[in-house]
Amino acid sequence: MARTIFENIVIQHFEKVEVLAFCQYTPIRFFEILHISEGTGSLSINNQKVPFKANQIYILIPNDKYSLEINTSTTITAIKFLTSFFKISFVDEYQTQRKEWFKKIETIFHSVDRASNIIFKTKKEEKSITALFSVLCNEYNDENLKSEVVLKSTLHTILHILSRNSNDVSVQVKGSKIQDIVNYIHYQIHNPEKITKKALAEKFNISENYVSQYFKNKMDIGLKKYILTYKLKLAETRLLHTNLTVSEIAQELGFTDSSHLDKTFIAYRGIPTSAIKQE
Repeated sequence: MARTIFENIVIQHFEKVEVLAFCQYTPIRFFEILHISEGTGSLSINNQKVPFKANQIYILIPNDKYSLEINTSTTITAIKFLTSFFKISFVDEYQTQRKEWFKKIETIFHSVDRASNIIFKTKKEEKSITALFSVLCNEYNDENLKSEVVLKSTLHTILHILSRNSNDVSVQVKGSKIQDIVNYIHYQIHNPEKITKKALAEKFNISENYVSQYFKNKMDIGLKKYILTYKLKLAETRLLHTNLTVSEIAQELGFTDSSHLDKTFIAYRGIPTSAIKQE
């Protein structure tokens, strides 16, 4: 049975625990940020199992399945929020930040290695995140303090810092050359000039005449079709989890207009974009 929440934001904090009863390997129906401030164990997410340790953050999205196996006493904070969080109207400044965060975090949403933790560029930002999580927990759990404005603004700040540190997440995941190429495509999807055959050939030291064949041999799908399929995945994510219009999504992902995006959806998915919006 899927795990759900009934508020826009739910925050849970567990201090030095040996077992987490809420953590089951079933789909979630919300976004979730896990902040592990101390402890060791392993995280199983979507059939991947990775060790966790202190000062790590993981981002989970709707339909992810995960569970934690704790080896040593663990302190963890879980921030859970619904898709309605993205659909609430904010002033222009917050709206811009939200859109940028969502655009950057998509590299994690559709990463080849979904079980990667956020790697902070500086210790200062790592400390800032820890402090912000404390503010969020205190605000949420104290009925005398609980302010929706403070909760939203603090969570926005957390998301902004995470997005700033997720810029290179797909590049940080090291593996085979083809995995590195796929990760790079995901990261540069909004920069079409950087994912041409020529650009990829130069980046990964492959002959320009061979790069498409190499990709198809390794991925069993053509390079051009893979890029288009990935763009459609991003479009679907935005249709489901943001209040962006079809025209805005089309423009951001390099389609001519909303009609072009809609026709592409019908051709590849058999349904129009309006059907996705209604899901």
